[in-house]
Amino acid sequence: MLWALNAYAQDNAEQPEGKVLQSSLETYNIETGEREVVYQVKDHIEAPNWSHDGSYFLFNSNGRLYTIPVEGGEPKQLDTGFADNCNNDHGFSPDGSMLAISHSPEGEGSKIYVMPATGGTPRLVTEKAPSYWHGWSPDGETLVYPAQRNGEFDIYAISVNGGEETRLTTAEGLDDGAEYTPDGKWIYFNSVRTGVMKIFRMRPDGTGVEQITSNEEYGDWFPHPSPDGNHIVFLSYDASVEGHPPNKDVVLRLMPIEGGEPEVVVELFGGQGTINVPSWSLDSKKFAFVSYSWVDTD
Repeated sequence: MLWALNAYAQDNAEQPEGKVLQSSLETYNIETGEREVVYQVKDHIEAPNWSHDGSYFLFNSNGRLYTIPVEGGEPKQLDTGFADNCNNDHGFSPDGSMLAISHSPEGEGSKIYVMPATGGTPRLVTEKAPSYWHGWSPDGETLVYPAQRNGEFDIYAISVNGGEETRLTTAEGLDDGAEYTPDGKWIYFNSVRTGVMKIFRMRPDGTGVEQITSNEEYGDWFPHPSPDGNHIVFLSYDASVEGHPPNKDVVLRLMPIEGGEPEVVVELFGGQGTINVPSWSLDSKKFAFVSYSWVDTD
């Protein structure tokens, strides 16, 4: 199935003449180093999650969410009710029964909703916008997310049932990509507070902040702890790159969660959309990501 190339790629100034964007949904096996392509399409797809039962991937494209079997095949659109402007911040609850999504209602910024993982009508969690889901506490009771309030992006927490949000970070500069460890003792996130985007962690109440990565050659984004609590994988740009744009030469780096030197495990063309959200298999042996390339229109 070939979907029409979306406005994102059409408007990209870096798009070579006569070329279209091809997205490749891939997996990487941390034990064997094997990199496997599951699905390719001449369109822009982003941010795969691995389902709790291990049978399918979830990704977003053109404001909608899609599922595809882990062995490949044809994507199927997930019923998200009125939410037809979903971005790449989505993920499953710890028990796999629910899904958190980030949808921008017409004329508004992104808000966070929860819904059945099998599809259905989303329920609003965050009244304020913009808010972008990134993590779910292991007990299923709390969501963490970066949000812009009064011109500043910080990490916030909120009950899955909604209500008042709690600000967890206060440092000047962008904080993003918040995600709990499986034991619930830490929240990993990325922050530009030291000048270059790096990986940090903090306690769930926002205390005990520690910097995890330090190599000034890289800008590090979106740390994802493995389900067994042994590793984190994250995306790194060249430190000269501002923000987390698409269509850059980037690497995925893997490191022990207790610390150590990160290892480059995948080199690819990508960035935004590659590995924004949790994408580990439940057995912690593989993670999923999206790489991109410019290909002929034929």
